Order: sequence, then structure tokens, then C-alpha cells
Amino acid sequence: MSAFRTGRPARLGQYLALLAYLAFLAFPFLWLVSTAFKPAPELASLHPTWIPGEPTLANFRQAFAEQPLLRAAGNSLAAALAAALITVAVATPLAHVTARRRGRLTTAATGWVVISQAFPFVLVIIPLFLVLKRLHLINSLAGLVLVYVVWSLPFALWMLMGYVRAVPAELEEAAAVDGAGRLRTLVSVTAPLLAPGIVATALFAFVTAWNEFFFALVLLKTPEKQTLPVVLTHFLGAEGVADLGPLAAAAFLATLPSLAVFALLQRRITGGVLAGAVKS
Repeated sequence: MSAFRTGRPARLGQYLALLAYLAFLAFPFLWLVSTAFKPAPELASLHPTWIPGEPTLANFRQAFAEQPLLRAAGNSLAAALAAALITVAVATPLAHVTARRRGRLTTAATGWVVISQAFPFVLVIIPLFLVLKRLHLINSLAGLVLVYVVWSLPFALWMLMGYVRAVPAELEEAAAVDGAGRLRTLVSVTAPLLAPGIVATALFAFVTAWNEFFFALVLLKTPEKQTLPVVLTHFLGAEGVADLGPLAAAAFLATLPSLAVFALLQRRITGGVLAGAVKS
């Protein structure tokens, strides 16, 4: 009974800490939604309120009138989908080979994958720009997709490697005994068991590409090819003064695809990440 009593305050403290953390994470988004529906007088008020006194859609109409949001969203969607599909197509067989073949080379490759995630964007942007310029891929969505794939591939490979290790190797050995080749085994036996991990990896690559700003800003110069995060900066004036209402409305619309994807596939994402953390 004493252990139960001492456990309840600790559990209550954990729940309170979790609620505080969730409130901390939700605050920026809730404030963004509130700002998107506020009329101009409320935005200029010295005493901001949580809930708009007179909600309006004027900020959304102004945002669409001032900037080509639909075209930019189409560019972002095309780049994010292509990056996600290519990343999964490349990372899945690489993760399978790396996870099944143990050795010094595999260990070194895994270490390099982890270390590469610590490199800042600024460190690679100049050589990356020169390489893409030589390949004539500057100011093109194809070049941007290539950058997104390269940048997402290390983490995708690392996550899928852990998931492959959770798949019993005996299943693949049984398929080999039945005469299936490596490609057939990967497609027919291993890939279906990797489905949650593949979905989680694809969503990671998609959301990373959808939200990415720095590479798109540097590599895309033509307005017709710019992605949504870059177009959002056009709501800033020459002196850095933000057109707050339309900017909040456009930013709110830009967050909806990511939120919708995570809401629809939350269980698969969680299952893929947790299964990828299990070793056989």
C-alpha cells in the first residue's frame, strides 16, 4: 500500500510534466491559428488576445491575392513526394544489405551515417552549389529533389537498418532454400514486414522536404519554381516588417499537410519507429 501511495504522486508529476510539455509545443501553433483569423485592428493592438474578437477570413484572401501560394504548394508537393519515394527506394535495399552483413566496413558505414547528421547546412552549401552548377541542376526542382534525397538518406538508412534487424533472418533463409533470389526475397518476404518502417521513413523524408527552407532559398531563383517556405518570406517587407495577418494565414495553411499526414498515419509512424529501435 505504501509503494502505491508513493507511486501516485510520482505518476501525477509525470502527467503534469507531460501536459506542460504538450502545452509548450502547442502554444506556437495555437497562437498562429489565432493570428491568422484576427482582423488588422486586433493585430495592431497593444493588448493581444488569445481568441479573435471578430474572426475574419480577410487574411487568407489577402494571402492568396498577394502571393502564388497554390503554385508554390504544388512545387513543394512535387519535390516532397519525389524525395520521399526515391529515398525509400534507395534506402530499403541498402539498409537490408548493411543490416545483414556484419563487419568492419558495415560498422564504419553506420558510424559515418550517424556522424553525417551532425553536419550543419552552411558547411555543405558551397560545394553542393558548385556540384549542382556543373550538373546544370541549379534553379530546378530536380536538383532540389536530389539534395533532399541525399540529406534524408542517412537517417532513413539508419532507421530502416534497425527495422531490418528486427525481421528474423530465418525467413529469408527459408525463401533462399525454396529457390528465391535476393531481389525476390527482399520484395516478397522482407518488404511486407518492413511496411510500417517504410511508411515512417517515407513520411520523415516527405515532411523534411516539405518544411525545408535553406536549400530551396539558395538553389531556386525563378519565382515560378520556388517552394512554399520560400514564398512565405515574401510577406516580409524591405525593412523586415512582416505583413502579419496574411503571413500567419499562409503559414497556417502550410502546416496543414504535415499535420494531416501525421494524424492519419500516426500508428504506423509510431510502430515503424519503435520497431526500428528493436534489435533481433
